[in-house]
Amino acid sequence: MFAAITQAPNGAAEPDQDHDNDQESLTLPLLRPPRSINSTSQVAIVGANVCPIESLDYEIAENDFFKQDWRTRGKNQIFQYIFMKWSLCFLIGLIVGLIGFFNNLAVENIAGIKFVITSNMMLYRKFGLAFTVFSVSNFVLTLFAAIITAYIAPAAAGSGIPEVKAYLNGVDAPGILSLRTLIVKIVGSISAVSASLLIGKAGPMVHTGACIASLLGQGGSKKYGLTWKWLRFFKNDRDRRDLVTCGSAAGIAAAFRAPVGGLLFALEEMASWWRSALLWRAFFTTAVVAILLRALIDVCLSGKCGLFGKGGLIMFDVYSANVSYHLVDVPPVLALGVIGGILGSFYNFILQKVLRIYNLINEKGIAYKIFLACLISVFTSCLLFGLPWLVSCRPCPADASEECPTIGRSGNYKKFQCPPGHYNDLASLIFNTNDDAIRNLFSKGTDLEFQYLTIIIFFVTCFILSILSYGIVVPAGLFVPVIVTGATYGRLVGMLVGSHSNLNHGLYAVLGAASFLGGSMRMTVSLCVIILELTNNLLLLPLIMLVLLVSKTVADVFNSNIYDLIMKAKGFPYLETHAEPYMRQLTVADVVTGPLRLFNGIEKVGNIVHVLKTTRHNGFPVIDEHPLSSSPVLYGLIRRDHLLTLLKKKAFLSAPEPEATGMDAFRQFSAGDFAKRGSGYFDNIEDIDISSEEMEMFLDLHPFTNASPYTVVETMSLAKALTLFREVGLRHLLVIPKLSGRSPVVGILTRHDFMPEHILDLHPTLTQSRWKRLRIRFRLF
Repeated sequence: MFAAITQAPNGAAEPDQDHDNDQESLTLPLLRPPRSINSTSQVAIVGANVCPIESLDYEIAENDFFKQDWRTRGKNQIFQYIFMKWSLCFLIGLIVGLIGFFNNLAVENIAGIKFVITSNMMLYRKFGLAFTVFSVSNFVLTLFAAIITAYIAPAAAGSGIPEVKAYLNGVDAPGILSLRTLIVKIVGSISAVSASLLIGKAGPMVHTGACIASLLGQGGSKKYGLTWKWLRFFKNDRDRRDLVTCGSAAGIAAAFRAPVGGLLFALEEMASWWRSALLWRAFFTTAVVAILLRALIDVCLSGKCGLFGKGGLIMFDVYSANVSYHLVDVPPVLALGVIGGILGSFYNFILQKVLRIYNLINEKGIAYKIFLACLISVFTSCLLFGLPWLVSCRPCPADASEECPTIGRSGNYKKFQCPPGHYNDLASLIFNTNDDAIRNLFSKGTDLEFQYLTIIIFFVTCFILSILSYGIVVPAGLFVPVIVTGATYGRLVGMLVGSHSNLNHGLYAVLGAASFLGGSMRMTVSLCVIILELTNNLLLLPLIMLVLLVSKTVADVFNSNIYDLIMKAKGFPYLETHAEPYMRQLTVADVVTGPLRLFNGIEKVGNIVHVLKTTRHNGFPVIDEHPLSSSPVLYGLIRRDHLLTLLKKKAFLSAPEPEATGMDAFRQFSAGDFAKRGSGYFDNIEDIDISSEEMEMFLDLHPFTNASPYTVVETMSLAKALTLFREVGLRHLLVIPKLSGRSPVVGILTRHDFMPEHILDLHPTLTQSRWKRLRIRFRLF
């Protein structure tokens, strides 16, 4: 298996066993305690479990067999490929849109029934029984979500955005895009959000869209007889990467009914590789989602969706009033941006520390994971039910735009324990679904609805609960909790400014949500468009742009965005878009060492089997020597999975003569033999039975070796090599000597060689000055 962060000294893909002790610290994710060491493969925390990870092969292996297969494709095959690309995008949009709608429908009805029953009991002053029903319902829903996640698909825990983002960067982990993960992600997210945990549905929807895209691109299943020859074109990492990108865009589009925002989110935050053709297909995918949601919303508006009528973010234009603002309104908006940047970076810092603590608990076993989730559920229920008692009841306004007080349904004026004609403003926020709380905060014409104490209590509660709820073993997103928290302090700023501003409190809540999103997630363009699509008001554009730019700039001084911090803490070897300054002081030869594991163009079967059994490398240079060449020359690179296919097919030669094969190789194999298998399926050398007689035979590797691998000269700077490695999406980068007369290959660069931990371990004298670190923060170069 390819170890993404621990390359062997021989330049292949895994740590050499003689150097395991030296590399142990580099093979552990930061969340793992140092006493549990896996020194044989790179590991990362995927969802809630520690798993080995690999790198993906985005490079096309242009060997003789590939070229021959490509030449045989006619116009029909090209038409099938193009047609299936667009068809799969349509299916992704259709399925993700349906699941997004179903998620909202289920959450609104399950949570709605719980709140209706609890409110009816409180109406009859049965407060103890109401609390019991409320807390037990939340406990059962959380327990169910935790059990199915911990036992069935641990990879479904969390939002899934860090895992999908790492996948699109070239990092693969078992189970992150499997059918089992998809099912648990959907069911667990519905159950956990309905349990009144302060978590969101947007992150899980991104992961859900990625899972659907990956499953559709696998070409069916031979195990269950579900295969179609038209899908054979997508059995490679490059096309699956494009589909997963479209799926992640569709997930955001379905969560917020923001098709353009979803497209820009995939471009700005998720994808490490982009081109115009992919932009078109992703836009088409999100458009399908938007059209489908619009049609389904019209059905619900007719009253056919139970309690799901006006609730839920995808169904409510949270702010659509005409906006009039002047120069005097700019200082409070700038202040919101600064506050959002500081709070967002502090939020990221605290969340990272809490995740470390949670991991110490989770590593003790599944029972501890479930117990932690249930403990957070009980704590949340006590807060949500108990805090509204701390504030006084308020008389219903005479000019209320809706029924006051609200009994047994969502609304701005919750009765809770108040007498007739009064409402509890904190209960209107806290004893409600997250979506309805956002709607109440964003509502126009409600400047006098909330007290200062209410907003302060709700802000502190949201800030704490959103941090505590994210790390438990359930599908959980961060988007909605961040929006709720930001909207709360935004509304507080609006209340403090009061009549000195032309902006109402609902608009300040919108700007507060934008500032906290910018401070925590560090996105600008995509967040701006998502909020505009959410509010359905283009007049907000200048203010939202301003607050996002300020909040991101302030937060970048302190730390990275939340998803990058989580990826680093989980141990994902993510390649950043920029090179560290010290990489320009190093050449590729400074981080690549030998000796290499090389194969001859015609190699003995026994030698191949021995190397495959004693190493886990995934790429091997192939060289030609006498009599095929007068001097050793690099022929190309052959992958481990291709070698395993050759061994399984037993395409052996009795003598080391290349002319003995002729065209036999092209007749003996088909393109499907070398196609990428489905998620979680890998061939092992131990499963291949080779006799002692066959060990003495030979394999001609020439037809199956990538004869044009990417190579760099040993004097190239490491920073320049990183740019090539990341932009092309490579798994292996061969390093060749500058002068002739030496070995044709110096080594192989893998993802590990670009990790700062590895480089600084090899060269501990390298330091970064303060101004260089600031340049990294602001991405100025």
